Amino acid sequence: MKILIVRLSALGDIVHALPVLPAIRAHHPGARVDWLVEEHYASILSMASGLHRRIIVRARASLENATSVSFGGTLGYFRAASYLRLQRYDVALDLQGLLKSAVWARASGAARVVGFERAGLREPQAAWFYTETVAPRDGSHIIQKNLSILAALGVDAPGVELPLTPTASPDTVAAIDTAGGPRRYIVLNPGAAWPNKRWPPERFGALAAALHARTGLRSLVTWGPGEQALADAVVRASNDTAAPAPPTTVSDLAVLMRDAALVVSGDTGPLHIAAAMHTPLVGLYGPTWPERNGPWDPDDVVMSRAAVCVCHHKRQCLRGAPCINEITLDDVIAASLRRVKPDEAR
Repeated sequence: MKILIVRLSALGDIVHALPVLPAIRAHHPGARVDWLVEEHYASILSMASGLHRRIIVRARASLENATSVSFGGTLGYFRAASYLRLQRYDVALDLQGLLKSAVWARASGAARVVGFERAGLREPQAAWFYTETVAPRDGSHIIQKNLSILAALGVDAPGVELPLTPTASPDTVAAIDTAGGPRRYIVLNPGAAWPNKRWPPERFGALAAALHARTGLRSLVTWGPGEQALADAVVRASNDTAAPAPPTTVSDLAVLMRDAALVVSGDTGPLHIAAAMHTPLVGLYGPTWPERNGPWDPDDVVMSRAAVCVCHHKRQCLRGAPCINEITLDDVIAASLRRVKPDEAR
């Protein structure tokens, strides 16, 4: 059986879709599974076990290696569609529920194009391109929803497995050693694409100082493109108890998260990578619902203001004062101390 998964973006959403891979492998061990993904988010899939090939939409077309093929630009989209059709997929699974993802799934030429029922789609018009639909499984978490599409393959996946095997660069290994070694440091991730998902950097800095005073653990501050100034602001407010992480690939970031004693982050891709690494978490939520896309581990702590937010799933705060700012420093300190294991503190 040849299967195409269509989940083009974004980082955290792709992480939440990854459990479909081991579920498919468990029930169809001989299946070939490919994944259509946008270039900016493709690197997370290089760590995923059980995947035959990444098909990447990018600026130009080139066969990179045995496990990825890339297309892009106006002509590239037609080449990608042609390439997909040559694979003769038995089924394409659209896990994104957007018009663009549904069009790609249909353009693959797969004999079956499966998506969610209209009520479960972000863009209901996507259903026009499916040959069949699946009702999402009861339960509001996005991982459960993604797994429910596998009913079309006769797969029941009650458990959740996140198949990531990251590796780190020498700079990342050195940063971990300098911070204290595996399970002897805390990761603070202050950035997020949406401004109203960001807890204030001065509070992250004060959190680093408070946790160092209580546990002896220093903090590494992670950052992505355009976020170095934000990380520096956290470090300045930390009273010399935090340091900026080195520039990281997604694989480096996963190792930093995996080896941490604790991760504190807003609702963004790095938090979901940390959850996939089974690292103790404190998640800070403002305009999004943790019940849908929060950490999967019931022991993780979520601090949420979603119940009082007036700008759910909007990138900008409508009232000029993001509700995530209402999460207090004292509450995050207390939550963090609940998640740090005694043998990891001093």
